[in-house]
Amino acid sequence: MNTRKIVMKMLMAAALAVPMAALPTAQAHAAVFVGISVGFAPPVLPVYTQPLCPGPGYMWTPGYWAYGPDGYYWVPGVWVQPPVAGVLWTPAYWGWEGGAYIFHAGYWGPHVGFYGGINYGFGYGGVGFVGGEWRGGAFFYNRAVANVNVVNVTNVYVRNVTVVNHSTVAFNGGAGGIQARPTAQETAWSHESHFQPTANQVSHQSFAAQNRSQWASVNNGRPTVSAAASVGAYHDHPTNPTLASRPNQREANQDQRIANGLRDGQMTSGEAARAEHTQSNIDQQVHNDRIANGGTLTNQERQRINGEQNAASRQIYRDNHNANTIGPNEVNQREANQEQRIANGERSGQMTSGEAARAQNSQSNIAQQTHNDRTANGGALNQQQRQQVNHEQNKASKQIHQENHNGNKDGKGR
Repeated sequence: MNTRKIVMKMLMAAALAVPMAALPTAQAHAAVFVGISVGFAPPVLPVYTQPLCPGPGYMWTPGYWAYGPDGYYWVPGVWVQPPVAGVLWTPAYWGWEGGAYIFHAGYWGPHVGFYGGINYGFGYGGVGFVGGEWRGGAFFYNRAVANVNVVNVTNVYVRNVTVVNHSTVAFNGGAGGIQARPTAQETAWSHESHFQPTANQVSHQSFAAQNRSQWASVNNGRPTVSAAASVGAYHDHPTNPTLASRPNQREANQDQRIANGLRDGQMTSGEAARAEHTQSNIDQQVHNDRIANGGTLTNQERQRINGEQNAASRQIYRDNHNANTIGPNEVNQREANQEQRIANGERSGQMTSGEAARAQNSQSNIAQQTHNDRTANGGALNQQQRQQVNHEQNKASKQIHQENHNGNKDGKGR
């Protein structure tokens, strides 16, 4: 290996290690950059379609050219969850400075800063971001530019956007580059406290760096996968752009429908217990099959799982449309929130099928106990029973958090 490649491996290792090893993600901190300079410009930006948003709370991070020992490689655009509510993503960009192209890393912050005037699309037209906005603790999506399914994502609005920069140039400054400079406001925002890319984003870039089909030297500037629905979807399908762009929907959608039924009062605790138990069994079977097959499912296994989910889907529909209803209450809202978190974890790939099976089993047990207590008490819970349910949900909540942040990826060893 030549000296240049050794130096680049050291630089890239440092760049990928800093956010995970040295920087806490539980609190805001000043931005840290590991400089990478290259003597020639990155390829033009590929033109691609934005995958469907996996669910509420996900934010779009545009794809970009990164640089490694084997040259430029494309990191697919991807939907990710932000480190905290209220922050926005400022994309990475390359800038011509001092006779070289310098990489400026992306970051999370209260405002979108300067990203070189690069038109990354989907709300990132070169200045600021118009693809969505925070309203209180919820992120709302601008359907004029964001690809969202209003069945799963209800926090939406429409604000038409006029695009004046149609360039696919991927760098700022120098010959042929975008001739944009930061405004005084963007400069001020660059000095705010920032969050570094999340561990999920770091894993995403690292995985892309190891995929030869993403290297410009191999694909001539046309990466195999330009965008992915989630980090997990890209890990599962690194050379299949169609599958990589599909959210892990089936398991997550069932959990979403259970959450919606609980939240709307259309699904009782007893019905939820049955639905969650079914999902737990299916998730466990998927986990066992993948373990037995080195991380994948055979066609026969996929067909069997699909048949089981079809039956589960029909039962959820019946439960959500029969005459059994319950008025709004804190216990069912809490359970709905847990189901939503499980669904989000499955969509992002942060919760494996084995972990989802455990989480669903816990929810099923809690819902069944709630149902039994209500039946015994004429439809209501007494104070002691509510406290017990809340205590059990607190434990379940901690477990869901751990499983969504432990680094186990969807489709790998599930």
